[in-house]
Amino acid sequence: MNLGSIYHRMSEQYCYCLDNEQLIINIKTGYDVDKVYIIYGDPYDAGIMGGNERWNGQKEEIYFKKRLKNHIWWTTTLVPKYKRCKYYFELHSGEECIYFFEDGFYTEEEMNQDGKTLSYFIMPWMNPSDVCRTPAWVNDTVWYQIFPERFCNGDPSISPENTLAWHTGEIRSFDDYYGGDIKGIRNKIPYLKDLGITGIYLNPVFEAHSNHKYNTRDYKKVDPCFGTNDDLRCLVDEAHAAGIKVMLDAVFNHTGSDHPMWEDVLKNGQNSKYADWYMVNKWPVTQGQDTRDGRYYSFAFAEYMPKLNTNNPEVQEYLLDIIRFWIDTFDIDGLRFDVGNEISHSFLKAIRYMTSHMKQDFYLLGEIWHDSISWLLGDEYDSVMNYPLSTAIADFWIYKNRGRETFEYDINRCFTMYYSQVNDVLFNLLDSHDTNRLLDKAQHNLDIFYQQLAVLFTMPGSPCIYYGTEVAMDGSYDPDCRRCMPWDEIVAGQKDTEINEMKKLISMRKTFQSCKSRNFHFPNDIPKERVISYLKIGEQESIQVYLNCEEEAVTIPCDNDASIIYSRKWTSSPDGNGMLEPNGILIIKK
Repeated sequence: MNLGSIYHRMSEQYCYCLDNEQLIINIKTGYDVDKVYIIYGDPYDAGIMGGNERWNGQKEEIYFKKRLKNHIWWTTTLVPKYKRCKYYFELHSGEECIYFFEDGFYTEEEMNQDGKTLSYFIMPWMNPSDVCRTPAWVNDTVWYQIFPERFCNGDPSISPENTLAWHTGEIRSFDDYYGGDIKGIRNKIPYLKDLGITGIYLNPVFEAHSNHKYNTRDYKKVDPCFGTNDDLRCLVDEAHAAGIKVMLDAVFNHTGSDHPMWEDVLKNGQNSKYADWYMVNKWPVTQGQDTRDGRYYSFAFAEYMPKLNTNNPEVQEYLLDIIRFWIDTFDIDGLRFDVGNEISHSFLKAIRYMTSHMKQDFYLLGEIWHDSISWLLGDEYDSVMNYPLSTAIADFWIYKNRGRETFEYDINRCFTMYYSQVNDVLFNLLDSHDTNRLLDKAQHNLDIFYQQLAVLFTMPGSPCIYYGTEVAMDGSYDPDCRRCMPWDEIVAGQKDTEINEMKKLISMRKTFQSCKSRNFHFPNDIPKERVISYLKIGEQESIQVYLNCEEEAVTIPCDNDASIIYSRKWTSSPDGNGMLEPNGILIIKK
């Protein structure tokens, strides 16, 4: 047995409370392990620990597992009667049996050696206040990300003086303005509701001298080119009336270089009352080049976005006041934190405490592109932008030599990184304002484009589409991924086919609970290397997803009593079977 492949600890995603009653325990092993048992019980079943007691727990086999590239992930759910749990593992590989405790591995003889004190894994107490709780509404939400400057121009009178004519083609300049604003978004609320959207994520809307608004000048004033604070409140109210939640972008890692606090630092140097509010290393502060010389820290070496010191209690209180203002003034439902992995953990804990008392189901989302378990333990973010999932999905179509098992391994990795309740609210996306657009990723193949969307809408978590994805908008990397929305073509009906396809996917997601379920596995029941097959299991029904990524058609068995809920390039036959063409999709209700 390869002991080096076996891992468990009583923390993070390996042992955690799902709720007040249920305890999730996971263990990772190599593929040589055939069976895993857990022996568990109350720590005090045999008396007070440390005496001469002989503790014996209840033995159960762990049946549920997911396959990773080099490991098997075994998972079980326990319901400790007295809210405590003491446990160890029994592992089998062929005829070999080994026992796994907190301090290592033992044979049965070693485990039963006279005088040996065994170091069990122990969950000391399932405190309700320590349970990671995520807002339930997020799992039911279909998000729509809007880059305000390029979505819709509803009031040309407030557009910047240098605004260009609305242009739906390639964008080459980082600095152009096209006049999108909040009134334009308000005008399109009926369009979003008809599409099936139930959540809007807005890129920054507060005053900043750029088209992207990530260099904030005033956190409490909507940028005049977008409208007024009253306009934003009206947008939220109208969205709520349409059954749509609203999430704002919180840019708290840095400010703009024209923020009054930073201007005070530039003017007064170390004597500024805000000298410790930023991260200045060399005085006096000089301007005119990027910050690779280390004179002060900024976002991505950009001198016009100096980094805030979120370790400073005064900075924390300043930003907490802004969040209170946003919730009280605009009645928003969540915040997405820009550069969410560089903000201090102490500040995020303070945010979580405050917002949970203002709005119990408030949603906190971090922009983190990597493994984020440190931020997702229940006292900071609820969720992160699930870029690992977008990479896992894209890679299967990029690497044509990869088989279906690789897809399975990569997807399973994404959903064994965090708690189950976090998986329910992960912010799943395929593209954004920071990446090239999905159509570009799919190499302009619409069939592959919709195959990847089919995966997005059948994964655990909360799917988000970037504005324009519903009409298969094109666009390469920034700034081209921020093209103007083609409203003239949409109004003229030229995008009806694409919009109707998106409506089908959104309707499927909202109709079938199994699309949202965290329970899934890969039966790999079609003997073709590049035919993806996975089963989603819900409380009300189950669905089976088939994606043909082969270069030839494949036969898919389809029972007569199965209901087809979404398909592309699928031809059924009277005997219940059918042909799925290359790049085709078949999703059936079981």
